Amino acid sequence: MQDKQTRIQVHLALVLVSLIYGATFTIAKMAMPQYIQPFGFILLRVSVAAVCIGAFHLIKVKDKKVERQDLFPLFVSAIFGVAANMLLFFKGLSITTPINGAVLMLNTPIFVILFAAIWLKESLSMAKIGGMLMAAFGAILLMGGMRFNFGMHTVLGDVFVMLNAIIYAFYLVYAKHLMKKYHPLTVTKYAFVFGFFMVLPFGFSELKAVDFMQLPLQIWLILLFVTIGSTFVTYVLNAYALKHASSGLVGSYIYLQPVMAALIAVISGHDVLTTEKILSMLVIFTGLFIAARK
Repeated sequence: MQDKQTRIQVHLALVLVSLIYGATFTIAKMAMPQYIQPFGFILLRVSVAAVCIGAFHLIKVKDKKVERQDLFPLFVSAIFGVAANMLLFFKGLSITTPINGAVLMLNTPIFVILFAAIWLKESLSMAKIGGMLMAAFGAILLMGGMRFNFGMHTVLGDVFVMLNAIIYAFYLVYAKHLMKKYHPLTVTKYAFVFGFFMVLPFGFSELKAVDFMQLPLQIWLILLFVTIGSTFVTYVLNAYALKHASSGLVGSYIYLQPVMAALIAVISGHDVLTTEKILSMLVIFTGLFIAARK
């Protein structure tokens, strides 16, 4: 019974992560680079999340002390899961378009499968591969088929987002053994503490240049959403999911992000729900169901 309940909680956590990330592509872009530069945004994001996660860890976790030999793996997790991942993603998103970023992030589950097969020896069943390919196909259809635009003016941003997808895939696999040994919040806390010192040299001057007193209320709400919602909340939920599910399953939920982005656009009146979109969503859900089946 507990195992079934845990599986349900994992899927609910990953759905919520997809919902938040699905909104982040467009919401974060509204603040960059007019009000805050990408590296300054990352420093703010990591700083606030590190404080929130540290406080949450202090209240919730009675974990054993981290062993000295695990400090280096935690440091590596910070590089791939926080510093390089976020710096590349936000810098890329500031140059490219939200839809290009969303499309390129669809490569993450593919690299998760490859890294998990090599690093964790996770099995590659035909059902898992077929389900993920089906979900990827549905996600591409949902975001406009071949109508999205990759051009020379976005190429550098596209490369940065693509590198971020590979790096984040490696993090989902690499952190798995740490999540099994320690509480997920412990691993996440160390990743953000180490990550803060890594992003500090990149973002200090950009964050210092922001005139916070002159920011409109809408931009303050965007900063709050990105620092608390798409950083603190998503990393805590992803860490919980990684502890109880395979890296491949966690990565596959990236295909749900365009569904959430489309639903948000429809609800907010920025898009309409068409038959094509409904069919695309059904393809994604079917693919995820096949990939996640025991």
